[in-house]
Amino acid sequence: MRIRTVELAIEVITAANRGTPADQVLRERLRVEKALSREEGSEVSRAVFAFYRWQGWLDERERLQERIDQALELAGRFARDPGAFSDEEMLAHAAPGWVKGQMETSAAWARSLQAEPVLWLRARQGQGEELARRLGECRAFGAGPLADVLEYQGHNDLFRTQDFHAGDFELQDISSQAVGLVCGPKAGETWWDACAGEGGKATHFSDLMGNKGLIWASDRAAWRLDKFKRRAARARVFNYRLALWDGGPKLPTKTRFDGVLLDAPCSGIGTWQRNPHARWTTTAVDVAELAKLQGELLTRAAHAVKPGGRLIYAVCTLAWAETLGVVAALETACPEFERLPVANPLDPGSPAQAELFLRPEQWRGNGMFVAAWRRKAAAATA
Repeated sequence: MRIRTVELAIEVITAANRGTPADQVLRERLRVEKALSREEGSEVSRAVFAFYRWQGWLDERERLQERIDQALELAGRFARDPGAFSDEEMLAHAAPGWVKGQMETSAAWARSLQAEPVLWLRARQGQGEELARRLGECRAFGAGPLADVLEYQGHNDLFRTQDFHAGDFELQDISSQAVGLVCGPKAGETWWDACAGEGGKATHFSDLMGNKGLIWASDRAAWRLDKFKRRAARARVFNYRLALWDGGPKLPTKTRFDGVLLDAPCSGIGTWQRNPHARWTTTAVDVAELAKLQGELLTRAAHAVKPGGRLIYAVCTLAWAETLGVVAALETACPEFERLPVANPLDPGSPAQAELFLRPEQWRGNGMFVAAWRRKAAAATA
């Protein structure tokens, strides 16, 4: 590595902490380094992410630069020969030990954390094949609707492409796209994306609905909704309304919806491949506190589902407390909802399941959990 890129990587790692994630520090630092070339910026990013991805192997007594060098060497060795690392080594070092009591772990899962993440794109409905041809170095995940799920294998800056600025695709993880396909909103329906963030799933809804019908999108942060507006304008999405919602009992609208999606705040364990810094800042206490919050949000959001409507719960974590535990809490608090089996849209023809765990080692995306219910018409009108 060049001296300047080493110095920048050290600055980012030194400044990152639980409250200020490494990816945020990295973005801000690279933005102000106007003289840095794209290649140098990539070099800094590789060093930072390698450091956290391989942190479990590193000796904290060594100088930070030496640990960065070791992390890059480990990353290169793993890329050349993943079998050079034993299953036992992976399970011991890839993630903090507390995780083993919180979720199903395996050597395959641990190995998935150490691999470079796949860059997934979502093309406009029915345009995946043509978009892949224009961008080049793209591979469709499957046929039918899955032909619009593209794996990009090139090195171009996609944010600079004409296709991106024309709204012809979004950068969206495959598991996140699967959530939209599970929801399956139809033209003319009314949906609420209760924790919409910057709008990845809500804009997917609009595409699936052909821009017909209405989507309410809410979040507790106004800045995220501002980014949603810009994203929606680029994607030519118009059938939405935005509202702030802090997660409290007072809902942002009195509308009753055909479908409500709660993609709740979570520990993010499912994103640890893409966001390795979070492995070492998240704790078991976070999981317990977030599970309680998720249960409260889901129960409140359920009130907005009309009789016969659907409630979808999704989180990018695999922890039992945040998944099966929240499901059980909802069914105790809201007996007027009946469970709906969930079919895996990434595996057409497979039998529907009581709930869906999308594992990163199987689908090469974020770990994701999805459960669904229908509000019983009779109970709702009694």
